[in-house]
Amino acid sequence: MTVRPWMAAVAFCFAGALTVGYLAATSYLVLRDDLIGATMARQARMQHDYEDRISALRAQMDRVTSRQLLDQQVVEEKVEKLLQQQLALSARNGKLSTLLNRAEDAGVSQGASEPEIPPAPGQKPLAYERRADVNGGTAAIRSLLGGSPFRSEPEKSLHPPTAYAALGETATDRADRLFSKVTLSLKDIEHQQLDHIQTLAADASETADAIQRIMSRTGVDIDDETETTELGEAGASDLAIGGPFVEPDIGDEFEGSMANLDEALSRLDAARRTARKLPFGNPAPGSDITSRFGNRTDPFLGRLALHAGIDFRVGQGTEVHATGSGTVVLAGRNGGYGNMVEIDHGNGLTTRYAHLSKVLVKPGDQVENGSPVGLSGTTGRSTGPHLHYEVRHDGKAIDPAHFLTAGMKLTTYMN
Repeated sequence: MTVRPWMAAVAFCFAGALTVGYLAATSYLVLRDDLIGATMARQARMQHDYEDRISALRAQMDRVTSRQLLDQQVVEEKVEKLLQQQLALSARNGKLSTLLNRAEDAGVSQGASEPEIPPAPGQKPLAYERRADVNGGTAAIRSLLGGSPFRSEPEKSLHPPTAYAALGETATDRADRLFSKVTLSLKDIEHQQLDHIQTLAADASETADAIQRIMSRTGVDIDDETETTELGEAGASDLAIGGPFVEPDIGDEFEGSMANLDEALSRLDAARRTARKLPFGNPAPGSDITSRFGNRTDPFLGRLALHAGIDFRVGQGTEVHATGSGTVVLAGRNGGYGNMVEIDHGNGLTTRYAHLSKVLVKPGDQVENGSPVGLSGTTGRSTGPHLHYEVRHDGKAIDPAHFLTAGMKLTTYMN
């Protein structure tokens, strides 16, 4: 058999191919597990990378959610606090209503030294007359939670909501800023309430002090009726009360101001009650005085004598009015006084109305300031129709002009 070269080459190539295949097959069988393990390890690494990324995204989402919840909780706490402040202001308005009505009735709502002047038509109310409104405050607070934007002043609404991000202001910053505005607004209302209360208390105290100063200038010691007024019309002597003295529970500044205003109004009311009870009125308004208190020539004897009162020129049958409230202790004929009415006003003070043509009251009657007690005349030791008016303290005659002058000054402070 002849082996040609090409046959040898073919045989050699075939043998080489078998050898390569065998080696390849042997290598595959040997390295198969390693290749599979590497592939699985690569897939596992890729899966872990994805899981780590998902975990990171989930943690970031949880942080964002937690922050939002925390911000929401903070906002809710601030809203609750603002609502409590708003409701507290509204509750204060309820407590203030009684005292403000008392102050208005007492004529001190516009100040003690000036008359009360109503606002002109269309005039805006004063700052202290503004009241906190629950609905308005609640609407403003709700706007902080995502409603319509709250703007305390129209000229400040220059930026639309989308412009805040461009200005570098976050939603939390904006909410804090709005909360600060609402808080300052509520604080301003609270300060206005306190200022108003303190102003009213100062005016009431000033008026009460002025009334007491005027009454003290009459030269007669006048008891303060504050305690009697607080205990009631019956007086402190009719009530069985007692106990150790303990300082009042003032609480906060608002409650203290309320207590001061109540005390000042009570003092003012007591001073006015005392002034109305004592003889500071005029028994014959608009009438001329014909003879004053003091020594004069007696019209019947022609010699010096003490005139214990004041004579008013009034016509026959003119009504004579009580100059203060009190109890009638005498009503009828009384020597040279003729028909006379005597009224006890307390504090040792009595007044006498003499030469009456007719007596309109009887002993024991309770009369008020300005009540008619009789009609003028010329009974008793008299030269003609007139009114003889006396003021006595502990039975001793004193000059009624002091009380008439004080009464004219008190008119400014009486309601």
